[in-house]
Amino acid sequence: MDYDDVCVLVPTLNESETIGPVVESFAAEGFDDILVIDGGSTDGTQSIAEEKGARVVQQRGSEGKGQALQEGFELTDAPVVLMLDGDQTYRAEDAAAMLEPIFEGRADHVIGDRFADMEDGAMTRLNRFGNGVINRAFSVIHGRDYQDILSGYRALTRDSIDRLSLTEDHFGIETEMAVECVKHNVRTEVVPIRYLARPDDSETNLRPFRDGADIILTLYKMAKTNNPLFYFGSVGTASLVVGLVLGSYVAVEWITANISHEVLAFLGGLAIIFGVQLLMFGVLSDMIVTVNREQTRQLEDLTQRLSEDRTRGATRVDESESANAADGAAGDRPEGSPPGQEASAPERRG
Repeated sequence: MDYDDVCVLVPTLNESETIGPVVESFAAEGFDDILVIDGGSTDGTQSIAEEKGARVVQQRGSEGKGQALQEGFELTDAPVVLMLDGDQTYRAEDAAAMLEPIFEGRADHVIGDRFADMEDGAMTRLNRFGNGVINRAFSVIHGRDYQDILSGYRALTRDSIDRLSLTEDHFGIETEMAVECVKHNVRTEVVPIRYLARPDDSETNLRPFRDGADIILTLYKMAKTNNPLFYFGSVGTASLVVGLVLGSYVAVEWITANISHEVLAFLGGLAIIFGVQLLMFGVLSDMIVTVNREQTRQLEDLTQRLSEDRTRGATRVDESESANAADGAAGDRPEGSPPGQEASAPERRG
C-alpha cells in the first residue's frame, strides 16, 4: 500500500479559518484523495476546501460529527481511511506514523494518542479531567487500554470499517468505534502524535458538559452487548444496596422502638429481589456473550483459512497450467533442436 490507497476524511462545520491549511498540508504530504464532509457551514468552509483541492460533499443527515463520518465511510471505497478533525489540531506530518501499522500489516485500526505530545493550551483542565475519567472507565468496562479513545485522528482499513456497526450521530462516535473494535476483536494499535492548540480565530464545536454526558452515556450503553455483567451488574448492585439499607433501617426501628414500616419493608424487599435478579441475569448474559465471541472468532479464523487455501489452490493451478504449457511447447520441438525452434509440420504429423 501507499498514499494512493488512502482517503483523508475530514468532517467539518464552520472551519473556514483552518480547513484551508489542513487540506494544503495533507496535499503537500502526497495525499490526493481528500474528502471533506461538511455539516452545513455558513462561513465559506466548503468553497475554501474546494479551492485547495479537496472533494467536498454536503452532509445529508442531521448535523453531527458521527453522522458525517458514517456518510464519509460510505462515499469512499479506498482501502484505508485516515480520519481527522478540520480544526488544525492534528498534523499531516504524523500521517506516516499513523499509517505505518496498517501498511506493515500489524493493525486494522490505529489511534493517535494526543497525550503523548500535547502543546500547551491545546486542552483545558476540564477537558483533560473528562478525558482521563472516560479513558479509565473504558479500560475498566471493556478491558482494553487504548490510552486516548476520544482522539479524532484515526486510520482504519476497509475491512475494519465494514465490521463496525456505527450509529452515533455526534461526538460519541469515537467511543463507539473503540467499543466496536473491542467487540469485534479488530487489531488496534496506538501511536504517539503531536496535538496542537486550535488557532485563536477558530471556535470549537465541542460543548464539554453536554458532549461529555453523551460520550459517557454511549460508553455505558454499549456495555450492554460487550460487557453485560457490568451493565446489568451495576444497576443490580445499586438496587441491592438500596434494598439492604431500607431493610436495615426497618429492622433497627422494629427492634429498638417497636415501630414497623410495612411500606419501607415492602420496597426494600422488592429492591433486594430486583437487584439479585439483575445480577443473575448479568452473569448469564456474560456467559452467552463470551461463548458467542469465541464462536465468532473461530468462524473468522475458519473463513480466513479457507480464503488462504483458495488463494494457494489458485496459485497452484496457475503454476500447473504454466508448466503444462511449457511441457507442450517442449514436446513440439524435434529431438536435438534448440529450445526456441519448433518442429516442422511434417515432423509433427509423423
